[in-house]
Amino acid sequence: MEFFSITSITQQMIKMIIWLLLIIPTIIAHERATDLTGDIGATDDPIDGTLWAHIIFMSLAFGIIFPTGMVLGFSRSRFHVPFQLVGTFIATLGYFLGHAHEGRQFAGDTAHAAYSSYIMLLLAGQVCLGLYLKCHFESGANQWIRPMSVKFHGVIGICMPVVGYIQMVLGVITATGWCRGNKLGQCLAHFIMGSSFIAHGILLILVMRFATEWLNRKGKSQDYYDSWVIMIWGFINTFMEHRWGTSWTAGDVQHTLVGIMWWSGGLLGIYLSRKGIKRNLIPSLIIIFTGYILSQQAQQLDISSEIHRMFGFTLIGAGITRLIEVCFLVVEKPITPFRSLCPFLLIISGLLFMGAHEDQVLYLSTNGIDAFSYALIQITIAFFVFFAVNVMIDVYWMTGKNDGESKYEIIGDENTHNNSRGNKSKKEQNRDVLEGRNGMDGGDGGRGRFTSRNSSFIDDGHISINLNNDTRDNNVNTESDDDNERIRGEIEKKSDGFVVNYLLVGQHADEKSQDGDERTDEM
Repeated sequence: MEFFSITSITQQMIKMIIWLLLIIPTIIAHERATDLTGDIGATDDPIDGTLWAHIIFMSLAFGIIFPTGMVLGFSRSRFHVPFQLVGTFIATLGYFLGHAHEGRQFAGDTAHAAYSSYIMLLLAGQVCLGLYLKCHFESGANQWIRPMSVKFHGVIGICMPVVGYIQMVLGVITATGWCRGNKLGQCLAHFIMGSSFIAHGILLILVMRFATEWLNRKGKSQDYYDSWVIMIWGFINTFMEHRWGTSWTAGDVQHTLVGIMWWSGGLLGIYLSRKGIKRNLIPSLIIIFTGYILSQQAQQLDISSEIHRMFGFTLIGAGITRLIEVCFLVVEKPITPFRSLCPFLLIISGLLFMGAHEDQVLYLSTNGIDAFSYALIQITIAFFVFFAVNVMIDVYWMTGKNDGESKYEIIGDENTHNNSRGNKSKKEQNRDVLEGRNGMDGGDGGRGRFTSRNSSFIDDGHISINLNNDTRDNNVNTESDDDNERIRGEIEKKSDGFVVNYLLVGQHADEKSQDGDERTDEM
């Protein structure tokens, strides 16, 4: 029986979620008004327990549960529906807690409050589409409604983590009262551009972990798609860095020109990589130029200048590592630790730049927090982001339609260059052994191969054996792997002073060797 079934408990949860979502308009109509206007976004009152519960519930739902549910949906896991239901229930409770708190009060015109209702309605639509698809209606009009519902359900599921991230950032701004009045444009510049660096770093991780084959099928290089991302973000920065209708500042001019540099350079990168898998240096150069320009920005406070310099140098480092990767590293080879450096530096630089706007820097200066301590906090957050992205990728590989093994190319193992086994799970490797395939892409790409009949030897831990006069080649050492679908056994054979442990896969493999090797009782 499948894990998820509509039990009485699940039915009650669904009814409660639908009931809560239906009365959201009533809550909106009774929104509590405040007297805060202008440059004051929040009072100095402490945050009470109810508001803390709201923050925790929403962070849990949109920061952990919904992204995990999205990944489980991609892998067609039976845990997808339970995760989404639990996330929806927690998010709905958090929504009501956000309207029932005491203590600190906020201005009524905040973007966080304005968008929250739309996000909950979007979530309600996602739940309804999911329940409709779960019922498997396929007759009559459902023949064309169902395919459209599948597409909309998938699009909303992908958008939900992004929307949740934006809403959480707006929540931080609202809770602190930042980015009010004439400081809004400067805040937009830092949060938009910083988020773009973080998104670019996450995109590079995704490409590094499992998109290489997809790029080869598409016949395009990674730089082609990176150039598209840079160009799109350049257009956004060009028109979002300045608050239109107000006077231009030096910072507005600089950030707008950076946006123009991005979309013009991105356009050039797209053109250079438009045909075939052609690498180009434009994305790397854009990252380096952006880091240098923003590191030299004049700031009012010394702590702000230090943070901007650290951000700029980190971004320059990311561009240089990307430059080295494009010029000297071959993507088809196993993943090296060096390739993880560029996305990690991009994530750090994005977090540093997001936290370098005037209001936040003034808060740091007022509370006696130096720039280096603040940078350590951002680096710690970057480690968690890098960790979370890799965990999500592993969740995809280990659930649902996949075989339960994370897909890593072997790092730093010279034996696995040009070896298709580097990307295979143990189950696939054992299948190759059973069917007599050696798993090598090239002629003599692996060490310890042999062609003579009825022989066995060891070479640096690489075991080659002969079963039934058929050469079998396997990189598995002495570890046995539990596999309910196959009969495994281990035979200990002593030869030339070594104990050779090898794995028999399949039924009734012939254990007899015709080369005169005999089992003995002494070593």
